[in-house]
Amino acid sequence: MKSLLNRPLRCQASLLFAKAMSLVAIVTAFALNPCSQGFADSIDFVRDVQPIFETHCVSCHGQAKQKSGLRLDIKSEAFKGGDGYGPSIVAGSAAESPLFELVTSTDSDTRMPPDGDPPEGKGLSVSEIRILEQWIEQGAAWPPGVDKASLEDRTDHWSFKPRTPGQFSSIDAYIDTKLAEMGLAFAPEADPRTWLRRVYFDLIGLPPQPAEVAAFISDDRPDARERVVERLLGSPRYGERWAQHWLDVVRYADTHGFEVNTPRANAWPYRDYVIDAFNGDLPYDEFVRQQLAGDAFGRDAATGFLVTAAALLPGQIGKDDESKRLARQDSLAEIIINTSEAFLGLSIGCARCHDHKFDAITQRDYYSLQAFFGGVQYGERDLRSERTQAEQARLERLKNESEKLDRSLSKLFGNTKQRDTAPKLNEESFEPVKAKWVRFTIHDANLHPSLGLIEPCIDEFEVFTSGDSPRNVALASNGTKVTASGSRTSSAHKLEHINDGVFGNSHSWMSDEKGRGWVLLELPETTSINKVVWSRDREGKLSDRLPTLYTLEAGETLESMMHLSGVKSEYLADAKARIDEKRELEKRIAKASQSPKVFGGVFKQPEPTYLLSRGDPEQPLDEVAPAVPVALGSVSLALDAPEQERRRTLADWIACADNPLTARVMVNRIWQGHFGVGLVETSSDFGRSGARPTHPELLDWLAEEFICSGWSMKHMHRLIVLSKTYGQSNQVNQVAKSIDADARTLWRFPSRRLEAETIRDAMLAVSGRLSLDVDGPGFDLFGSRGGLSGFPPIESFTGDGLRRMIYSHKIRMEREAVFGAFDCPDAGQSTARRRQSTTPIQALNLFNSRFTIEESEALAKRVQQGGGDDVSDQVTTAFRMALGRDPETDELDDAANIAREHGLETVCRVLFNSNEFLFLP
Repeated sequence: MKSLLNRPLRCQASLLFAKAMSLVAIVTAFALNPCSQGFADSIDFVRDVQPIFETHCVSCHGQAKQKSGLRLDIKSEAFKGGDGYGPSIVAGSAAESPLFELVTSTDSDTRMPPDGDPPEGKGLSVSEIRILEQWIEQGAAWPPGVDKASLEDRTDHWSFKPRTPGQFSSIDAYIDTKLAEMGLAFAPEADPRTWLRRVYFDLIGLPPQPAEVAAFISDDRPDARERVVERLLGSPRYGERWAQHWLDVVRYADTHGFEVNTPRANAWPYRDYVIDAFNGDLPYDEFVRQQLAGDAFGRDAATGFLVTAAALLPGQIGKDDESKRLARQDSLAEIIINTSEAFLGLSIGCARCHDHKFDAITQRDYYSLQAFFGGVQYGERDLRSERTQAEQARLERLKNESEKLDRSLSKLFGNTKQRDTAPKLNEESFEPVKAKWVRFTIHDANLHPSLGLIEPCIDEFEVFTSGDSPRNVALASNGTKVTASGSRTSSAHKLEHINDGVFGNSHSWMSDEKGRGWVLLELPETTSINKVVWSRDREGKLSDRLPTLYTLEAGETLESMMHLSGVKSEYLADAKARIDEKRELEKRIAKASQSPKVFGGVFKQPEPTYLLSRGDPEQPLDEVAPAVPVALGSVSLALDAPEQERRRTLADWIACADNPLTARVMVNRIWQGHFGVGLVETSSDFGRSGARPTHPELLDWLAEEFICSGWSMKHMHRLIVLSKTYGQSNQVNQVAKSIDADARTLWRFPSRRLEAETIRDAMLAVSGRLSLDVDGPGFDLFGSRGGLSGFPPIESFTGDGLRRMIYSHKIRMEREAVFGAFDCPDAGQSTARRRQSTTPIQALNLFNSRFTIEESEALAKRVQQGGGDDVSDQVTTAFRMALGRDPETDELDDAANIAREHGLETVCRVLFNSNEFLFLP
């Protein structure tokens, strides 16, 4: 029974038992009913079978709903079957047809229909079961043209269709037309202060300073607003503000998630990449390409996009192969979810186990898309960026300077005996000197003739005392410590081998730098020495790889070292200066050589991708090649396509102007960032289960404008914030409210609360304590960066902790103690749009937290330092800083009285908790 082979053994047994019991019931019933049909009678689908489906089945498996993915009112869907069972009807074999197995089951959990045992209950009667069995055995003939429903074309969906040309050339024309259709009109224009605060919070996430408010209000130039917008778009604060929207969507965090939730120490370069991309107005199509294939463009940090989701570490995955395969499928699923939702606005991840229930995405589409990522692994990689490329160029300059110094030193050394070194033994004798430090610096080394290596290698370095009984004081067993410029490490080559007393290449030190390096021995105490001995390999098994140019120094302190060899006496002072310069260069080279890392995509040979039955990695079917969903295009690659080519091909298809989804999805996200909700409310679901656009023509016009502008995100901001639509007041019109309570037609500006990060940043900005330091590892919001030790919140912040909240070390699945209550995502799931809740915890946190108290005190101190001694003047200044306006007369009186009785910091605390401070005007 083929249909049973893909099910758990328990289910197989129950179904086999059910079949046996059903056959017994049928035989018994037919023996008692001599009028029953004979098995050989011909069954007509329309007359005999279709009524059974209509009576018992289509209420759950018809046009309205399809439980378990099964539909029985259309031929093609009925034969295709539901989730996990394969074809539900196998013509000619009732025994192999899941449909028959389910209607004959005696297990109430699996029997269909699930409403009683035949013939007493409401399930199928014995005669109906007999009809189905005969129909299947006779070939399951289902004639064409008899279906009473038609299959809906799921590709016939607005978001899958090409964009339509717009009839207008401005946002306001589209909005005004829609308003007129509904008998509505624009609200009055917002006053200048309101507009200014709105655009400041929208574009940079910070309030304007009192001087900026005053300057704008008094600016009567016709392009005053354009000047403000250009200044804000040019501010580094803009990228910090808008990067947060994107990081919400892709689930960025600085920990791995799940139970252990360990830190991702190098996740932050991706966060900084996104900020820089927005600040630089990186064309969105390039933004897409770099995140999917940044390694091809020297943008390794961008590949952090591929792995922003939670991930199990190797130690958290079962050691059996089945667990590893399942974990691999889970990690690939997260990449597909990020890619499809962020760029395409489609929930393709739903097709992992079965065809998508709503959209024209098949299970084969899912695995064809997965094949593009068949070589992507979660991990760390070297970080290349404009900054690191500049550092690399700097490193090359330093190395060139070092080489020039080496050449000048070689001239000072002359043709002395120290140039003639031997692999087996070398001695350097000198007048006795008191030393605690001995440094051996290699400036050049000869080439290994067969291996082509020029890393200096020393099997043992000995330092002997002067006097009648010399002894080697360099041995580690005597307490001598050794450091080096850098060591190439293997089982044969380790730094500790250089003074372990064991000779031979198998116990030697090798520099990690071609042709040069140094070792420094710190003796346990100051000792009189007069000789050093070293060798390449005293067993003499390998050819020479010893220094041809070196310097020997010794002294009681590092600063007092004397040059003991290799330089003629008349050049000693000059050599010392150049070697000191060389030493400083070596430090700078060592620092510049430290390769930064990013937690991003790690790329390997792609593994084969298989269509998986029911999404189960233990049930692979046929192998699939990389291809985009059939409903959206025809781009595909061969099974053996190279790894990077796969991701680049996918990125080019997504970023193509002809893709019907990409531009629409991004301009909708930008619109949402300004109005709180997109033209399509479900901003990561442009599929059939998502919302339809309120203004479809405007959405398409914006998408076309986006592409024509060179995919400029800043261009879209200009269009929006300089529009009449955006510049309206939030004044409520009761008639308009009765027609459109949510203002989806934008008859007024929809006011909303500021996001958690913006509230925190604004408080710091107003108090004067905000740090504008950028880039790098995040500051701590908790006493732990991850793991199992819990997350005690940090309540008081100084220094780095006063940076903008986007620069915090974000703990996945752990909300920040104060501002987490303000609907701040925890990166457990993608947050396409921040819903706004109102809870008592928000008010309690914001009024009583240590953070609010400290910022209130800081604001009071700032006001008192610059606002004079008069309490009313101080209150006025506090209002200007926090709200951008002077207090009304009654506000001033009340606040001044509170300040006199409870202190100015109490007034500041109230201002931070006011709706006017917390809401976008």
